[in-house]
Amino acid sequence: MLDTQLSSSLSYKLFRADQVRENEGKAAAESGCDLATLMQRAGDAVYLQCQERFANSDVYLVLVGQGNNAGDGYITALNAKQAGKQVIVCAVEPERTLEGDAGDAQAKWLKAGGKIKAFEKGDIDKADIIIDALLGTGITTTIRNEFADIIDAVNSAVTPVVSIDVPSGLDANTGQSMGRCVQANVTVTFVGIKPGLVTGAGKQSCGQLVYADLGVGKAFQSLAKASATLLNIDHFKGMGPRDVHSHKGTYGRLLCIGGNKGTAGAIRLASEAALRSGAGMVRVYTHQSSVIQVSAGRPELMVTDSDLDAALEWASCVVIGPGLGLDSWAEEAFAITMKHCQAHNKPVVIDADALNLLCKQSTAYTINESILTPHAGEAARLLGVSVDDVEGDRFNYARQCSQRYHAVCVLKGAGTLIDNEKKTWVCRHGNPALATAGSGDVLSGILGALMAQGLAVDIAAKYGVVLHAKAGDDIAQQYGQRGMIASDLFDAVRVLINQ
Repeated sequence: MLDTQLSSSLSYKLFRADQVRENEGKAAAESGCDLATLMQRAGDAVYLQCQERFANSDVYLVLVGQGNNAGDGYITALNAKQAGKQVIVCAVEPERTLEGDAGDAQAKWLKAGGKIKAFEKGDIDKADIIIDALLGTGITTTIRNEFADIIDAVNSAVTPVVSIDVPSGLDANTGQSMGRCVQANVTVTFVGIKPGLVTGAGKQSCGQLVYADLGVGKAFQSLAKASATLLNIDHFKGMGPRDVHSHKGTYGRLLCIGGNKGTAGAIRLASEAALRSGAGMVRVYTHQSSVIQVSAGRPELMVTDSDLDAALEWASCVVIGPGLGLDSWAEEAFAITMKHCQAHNKPVVIDADALNLLCKQSTAYTINESILTPHAGEAARLLGVSVDDVEGDRFNYARQCSQRYHAVCVLKGAGTLIDNEKKTWVCRHGNPALATAGSGDVLSGILGALMAQGLAVDIAAKYGVVLHAKAGDDIAQQYGQRGMIASDLFDAVRVLINQ
């Protein structure tokens, strides 16, 4: 979840850490202040969040490193001390005098009677709240042992943690842990939201992400080009009212292909999700052994196990992959489908086992109107890299995937990414309840239904991902995260798509 203190579009833009460092000074100057003022405002913003979220905290433990992040920490400590809080400041090198604006902040702390000591594990036991100002956005290598030891102690405690700008040890651009990473309850980030804070492991590490532009947001936005954009449900107007004179054919003919022997449930989830997302007609091509299981209890689905060519001719859009398998039946269905969609430039969503078949024939097919929906493991196979590679740099590999296959890539996971070779979007919604069997099949059905109803591939990918994730949030809020199953999403998606 993201809180913002700025109502402009800047609060939905993502900027690399180097962009912030290179442009914040000029943005400050254009806004009538300097970097020292920004540091003061940063410390003020952090203390304000501490007061609002952890109002009963009387003992503050502030952990500082050696850069500007430490300066923000000293200002936060000074604010807490002036408010009558008991403040313990621990530095990695207590005797070291910092330079520049951070040195000035350190001097202010000392002048006010504050003390700086070496960290001891017992300090955590005394604290009601921990302020993490150890490492900022400049970290690019594995962190040193003296920082790692402190981070381990912080993460093993139950004391709430507020990280300044970025959880210490996290690469602000990729969201990758640099050996160790603070697991914060709240992260207050400044000037521009960094990409690594909103996806993958970085999203987990940040906890509640709070954005403060420090009064230079507009100037900064004019100087730096966003690297990606955050999406939420409010960015979409929904599908709008239907025309009185419309009929079922108006809203597309979607063909869902999959459901090999023993995996009928996957294609059933995808096809029913498509119906609930507004597709006019949905046909399923499935394995002979799966026909009854797919059609039972859902007569609105047209189910067949023969004449795939005719089904493809009928369809205006295709979803292939849920429960498809990797055997000869799957390979034949995949080859026929891909050749047809390529020859007719027919929109197609490629998911699950279809992705595993695609990676074996990466140069054989190019379909302009296609969406790939890999999780990290599938993306790794598509690109010939490891899962750790993908999770360590999700933005990079989402772009590589979209470029290699000339498709819109939906890289699933915490902070799902949507990349169309030129631009990247990040879904703000979603929670761990969506990590359940069949959730991805439902997403594929939603995406196919939106394209079948005429949405352009980019818009369908963005809107579909957001619908799916927001439906998961709504259900989790109502019933809790544990115990949610994929079909629970149907009604929630239906509600959202009609708003």
